[in-house]
Amino acid sequence: MVYDIFIIGGGINGCGIARDASGRGLKVCLAEMNDLASGTSSASTKLIHGGLRYLKYFDFKLVKEALKERDVLLKIMPHICWPMRFLIPLQSFKINNIFIRCGLLIYDYIAGYSTLPKTKTTDLKNSSLNAFLRSKFKKAYIYSDCWVEDSRLVVLNAVDAKIRGANILTRTRVINFEKKGKLWNVITKNNKGEIHEFLCKCIVNAAGPWVDSVNNHIRSKDTFSTKLVKGSHLVVNKLFNHNYSFFLTGNDGRIIFVIPFQEEYSLIGTTEVVHESMQQKPVCSDEEKNYLIDFMNNYFDFNLNKDHIISSFSGVRPLYSNDKQKSKNMSSITRDYVLNLDYVDNLPFLTIYGGKLTTFRKLSENVLLRLKDFFPKMGGEWTMKQPLPGGNFLIHDKKKLVYKLQKKYPFLDQICVKRFINYYGTLSFRILKNVKSKTDLGKNFGHSLTEIEVDWLLKNEFAKSSDDILWRRTKLGLKFNDNEKNKLENWLKFRI
Repeated sequence: MVYDIFIIGGGINGCGIARDASGRGLKVCLAEMNDLASGTSSASTKLIHGGLRYLKYFDFKLVKEALKERDVLLKIMPHICWPMRFLIPLQSFKINNIFIRCGLLIYDYIAGYSTLPKTKTTDLKNSSLNAFLRSKFKKAYIYSDCWVEDSRLVVLNAVDAKIRGANILTRTRVINFEKKGKLWNVITKNNKGEIHEFLCKCIVNAAGPWVDSVNNHIRSKDTFSTKLVKGSHLVVNKLFNHNYSFFLTGNDGRIIFVIPFQEEYSLIGTTEVVHESMQQKPVCSDEEKNYLIDFMNNYFDFNLNKDHIISSFSGVRPLYSNDKQKSKNMSSITRDYVLNLDYVDNLPFLTIYGGKLTTFRKLSENVLLRLKDFFPKMGGEWTMKQPLPGGNFLIHDKKKLVYKLQKKYPFLDQICVKRFINYYGTLSFRILKNVKSKTDLGKNFGHSLTEIEVDWLLKNEFAKSSDDILWRRTKLGLKFNDNEKNKLENWLKFRI
C-alpha cells in the first residue's frame, strides 16, 4: 500500500493532521515512538486560550487566531473542554493595572462575538474570592478562557483518524527514510523489535521537541530550528472552594496560573527554563519548585511548601526560532507555528516548528493547504463543525447528559458519572451499554476505574500500559497507590 502522507509524531499536531487528512480522503499513516501524547501534549497547563500575555509582545496574529479557535473547539469537544473564569488580583495604585486593563479590552475586542462572558472588575473586599489572598490585593479583573483535557484531546483526534481510515502506530520509532523510486520509503521499528517499511508520497515531521533530530536525516537548506523550553507544574490538594482560576503576574515579568484540577486538586504552573537536549528527561527541579512556591506565597497567606506537593510534571515546548533570534527571554519567543515545506530529491517533506494546543486544528488545515498541489483531489475543510468522538452535544446540555447517565446507571456514584461525561461524553453510553448492574462493571481497580472502562481503553484508545491508562487516558494516577497500580498491572498482563 502507498500512503499519501506519513506523519512522524503522535502529539496534538500529528494526530490533528492525521484526523483532518483522513477525513479528506487521504491515505494516512502515523508513527509515534511512545504512547500518544506522551511528550509535550500531556504536560501542558491544559488551557484553550487566546494567550493574553502574548499581547505584551504584540503577537496579535496569534492571539486573534487562538481566540477564534477557542470558540470553535468549545463547540466540537464540549466533553473535554469547558469555559473557565480567571482572576487577576491587583494591588492599589499600580501603573501595571492600567496596562492589564488595556490588554483585557484588546483581548475582548479581538475575540469579537463570543459565547464566553467579557471582562469585569470586582472588589475583593468582603468577597469569597479573596480567600487566602494577601491584604495588599484590593480588587481583581475577571476574564474568560477555556480548560481542556489535553492528553484526551490528542487521543480522540487519533481515534477519529483511525475511524476515518488512518493507520495509527504507537510505540513505533521511525529509524530512517529515503527515496525509493518516486516515493519515500519510511523504515520503522516497533517495541517488539520488528522492522517495517512504508511507501508514501509525502512525509510530515510533527515530532515536536524531536523535530530537529528527525530533520538530521535530510539535507535541508533552511536555518529553522527549535528552542527547547521546559515548563514545570505542581499539583497540590485543592486550595480554594470556588472554581475560578488565578492569573498571577510576577516581578520578573512572568505569569503563572493556579487552576482547579480534577475536582480535588489545584494545578500551579508553569516555569520557563532552557532545556538543552531531549536525551535528558524533563523533570521539575528543586529550583523550579521553589520558584513556583515563592510565586504563590507572594500572593496568598497559606504558606505553601514542598510538603504540600502531591505530584509534579514537566514538558518541553519546541518553540520556533531561527538564526536571527538572539533573545534570552523565553517568554518573548513566539508561540506561533511555522510550516516549512522542503523538497528532498524532489519529494515533499513538511516540517512543523512550534505550535500550541489551542491552534492545532487550524495548524492542521494550513498543513493540508500547503500540500494541496500534491493532492488536488482531496476534500475540503471539515473539522470546524465536526465534533470529536463523544462531543456531539451542546456545552449547555452537559449537566443534562450527566443527569441522564446517572439516572440510567444509579449504581454509579456521582464522581464517576461526571468523570465519564468529562472524558467520553456521549460515548459513555456505548461503553456501558451491556452494563445492567454493578457486577457487570467487572473488577474494580480503585477510584471508579473498572474492567469495563479499561477494556474500552485497550480496544478503542490505543492504551497498552498502566501509565497510558492512569495518566494519559485518565488522570487517576493522582489517586492510585502502589497496591492499586499493581492490581491493574497484574490484570493487564493477561489482556495485552
